[in-house]
Amino acid sequence: MTQPAALCPSCGAPILFHWSSSVQTTCAHCKSILIRTDVNLERVGVVSDLPPDSSPVQIGTSGVYENRAFTVAGRIIYDYDEGSWNEWHIVLNTASSAVGSAWLSDAQSQYAVTLAFQAEPLPALAAVHLGDRFTWNKVAFVVTVITQARYRGVEGELPFEYWDKQGAAFVDLRSTDGGFATLDYSDAVPVLYLGKMVDFDALRLKNLRAFEGWS
Repeated sequence: MTQPAALCPSCGAPILFHWSSSVQTTCAHCKSILIRTDVNLERVGVVSDLPPDSSPVQIGTSGVYENRAFTVAGRIIYDYDEGSWNEWHIVLNTASSAVGSAWLSDAQSQYAVTLAFQAEPLPALAAVHLGDRFTWNKVAFVVTVITQARYRGVEGELPFEYWDKQGAAFVDLRSTDGGFATLDYSDAVPVLYLGKMVDFDALRLKNLRAFEGWS
């Protein structure tokens, strides 16, 4: 679904959106952060140098989740006490068109795929503690990790505006049947994501980054 958009207002490079619902992208040439409006592109910032990344996933990596093909369109990078992790924005596809987006969380060689889920009311961060139990979509979850993270940058296409951030808090939850949930407190209004942990091989990933020594 490659769609020509405009020229980068900073350096004049051509900008293509590969997903029709993308709101934000980054210019590969000058690292400007660009927001798509009704008529043009607006430059809202610039991406600083991204932290070193050992993930084999990259923009353009493709794979399969629950029999649905996907392509990695963008990412958000965070730091936390144990290092850094990526939230890869993936576009889910059918044989004919893109039909939605999800997130592939990639931290310390552990992977989870989640989709935004509408649930109200969501608890305030101060009211959440390790071991607390919540039920969403008829599945019971237990709080296992509360992470205070620092935003480090963005890359590629995102389905919403996300830039010029500072700290962010996330609550991870697990269910007894392998389900995974995240409460995202990076904005004023929390967002719930539901999905599951996944094995790297089960994602059937292609177009991965090549590292020296890989066969």
